[in-house]
Amino acid sequence: MEERDFVDKNRQPIGEVTTKESNILEGKYVQIVVICIQNEKNEFLIQKRAQKKNGKWALTGGHVISGEESVHAILREVQEELGLQLEESKIELVFSKRAYDCFVDIYYTKKEVELVNLKLEKEEVETVKWISLKEIKTLKEKNAFLECHYDCLQECMYFIEKIKEEEKKNV
Repeated sequence: MEERDFVDKNRQPIGEVTTKESNILEGKYVQIVVICIQNEKNEFLIQKRAQKKNGKWALTGGHVISGEESVHAILREVQEELGLQLEESKIELVFSKRAYDCFVDIYYTKKEVELVNLKLEKEEVETVKWISLKEIKTLKEKNAFLECHYDCLQECMYFIEKIKEEEKKNV
């Protein structure tokens, strides 16, 4: 059973651990990571979660386990769920926020991935696909895309727009 470290409202470790199955008490927080993987067609890699995990479409992500750094957690989650190895130097932390009983770190990378080469963790992921923002919005409107992951994608889009603006200034 994976253990997770509790942190306080300032994201400082408090020396206590919990498991996924345990309730999180008020004033204590856990850490979660999510990644937006975008291809050259400006599509995003999304995954349909296994039915036992609500069956909705989502980004790739998960919990930071005890003693682990956020960046290593996202690399581990992508490897576990998709069988995809990312290089730490090729991903960027685009946003961190506190939401409800957790801190969420949102990462971004641009990468071409052949879906047939992925090795999905069937207990977590049913299938994957590349999809446009418009299609993701439609899934969200149909309540088929995980709401909190849609919010993460919105934060990531703000980051991408800032990059585009900077590129225009440097031309």
